[in-house]
Amino acid sequence: MTCVCSQPRTFTAEINIHFPGYEALTKPTVWVFPQVSVCMNCGLAEFSIPAWELQRLAGDEVDDLVRSQAA
Repeated sequence: MTCVCSQPRTFTAEINIHFPGYEALTKPTVWVFPQVSVCMNCGLAEFSIPAWELQRLAGDEVDDLVRSQAA
């Protein structure tokens, strides 16, 4: 955490990440299921995305999927 919270709480989460821009409306979203650390004082929340899900966000897999569905 980057705040001065002495006792953050950890929660499981599901986050649906959407790609930005109008043209991205045709791309499938990416679901991630991280552990989220939340400061109970200021509300700052932090999480990390595992490498295999991060690759999906990089776009190669998503772009390939969209192209194959369009064919």
